[in-house]
Order: sequence, then C-alpha cells, then structure tokens
Amino acid sequence: MRLRNLAGVLALACSAQACAVGGLADLTVYDRTEGRRLPVHWHEGRAYVAGKPGNEYQISLRNNLGEDLLAVMSVDGVNILSGETADPSQGGYVLGARRTLDVQGWRKSLSQTAAFYFTARPDSYAARTGRPDDVGVIGVALFRRKPQEVSSGPAPIAGRGADSAKQAEAQIGTGHGRRETSHVRTVEFERATALPAQTVALYYDSYRNLVARGIIREPVPARAPLPRPFPGFVPDPA
Repeated sequence: MRLRNLAGVLALACSAQACAVGGLADLTVYDRTEGRRLPVHWHEGRAYVAGKPGNEYQISLRNNLGEDLLAVMSVDGVNILSGETADPSQGGYVLGARRTLDVQGWRKSLSQTAAFYFTARPDSYAARTGRPDDVGVIGVALFRRKPQEVSSGPAPIAGRGADSAKQAEAQIGTGHGRRETSHVRTVEFERATALPAQTVALYYDSYRNLVARGIIREPVPARAPLPRPFPGFVPDPA
C-alpha cells in the first residue's frame, strides 16, 4: 500500500479552541476575506461554522501528534486534490509532526489551486459537476504512517497520498474560484491501516440558516430597566 504524495506549504494554526474540531489533528476554517477564524457551534453532536456567501476561506489542519499523518480531505463530498467523489482511500496531504497545513483551494496542479469561497448551492463546484447531495460539509480522514524498520530519509513536511427545519434562505456551498500559486511536491506514504485512524466532519451553512435551524442562538437584547414602585425617600425637586 505504498503511495505517492504531494508536499505543501505550512502555516500557523488557530490558537482558539472554540475554532477547532478534531483529535489527532485540529480542523479549523479561516475566512480570508474578513481575516478571522470561524467559531465552531455544536449541535446534537455535530460541529458547524457559519460562512458568508462571497467570502473566500481556507481549511487549516494542525497535526497534534509527534508523527506524520496523512489527511484525505473533502469539501461537499468531493476530494479537494483530484475532484473525484470523495473516498478515504484516495489522495490527501501529509502533515509532518506538530505541523499545520493551510489549504486555500481545489488542487489544480503541483503549483496552483482554485480558491474556496462560500456561494449559493447551485454555484458550488459539487453542484456544477452534478454532485449536489453532500454540499455543506468539510471532511478529513486521518491515517497514521506504517512503521518502518529503516528510515529512507527525512520525513515529508506535507503532501498528498493516493491510495430539518425550514431554512431562512438557500443553503450555501463551496465554489471553484480564482487561481492562486501553491507549490507542492510528491512524497511517499504507506498507511498503517486500510481504514482511517479518525474521521473529522465540520458542517457549514450561512449564519441565517444556522439560526433558523436552531444551531446558533442569537443573543437576547438587553432590556431597559423597569420602573421601581418603591425607589426610596423623597428627593428635593430640581
């Protein structure tokens, strides 16, 4: 089960625990347009983030282990590297120990990606390629590396392994945006197991829809103090 992989560029992880989900690795979503990590909202055992239509975003994955991990990643049920309908046996990114990978878009080549952006469901890449059923979820299947008796060299830094309530508005998905430079290289990764060591799912929709579905509760506005029937002694008039 020896596979070829892509190595990518690393960046900083989200420090706020309220922004991350995971275990072996922490998954976060960063709104590139507004420059902020999206907070995670938990509802019935699932994690959600609210995306703003039109905004570009990136997926960040932080390896919490002292060993390499292979992360097979999907958006809206589509493998972000190959464009295939996602399956854990497909290609992914390899994260070095304690390192973080920022993924800004669909992989177009060893040097380019097409930016992720929140958009109306019909404009999502999945819907435009005839696969709208799984729009609204980011998935990561994590694999550990099979132990080797003799190391063949330094570990790769990062890479790709081959192997309802009524909504207030239309559901959003992820579009296929502008081309950006993003250099990667191929590396080798042999999976320790055929099945993932862990699978992480992060659901998303617009803020309005998540409020309508009861996933996000809007803050209750402060109420003006009520008049007091017995406020105290009689003061002199002004």
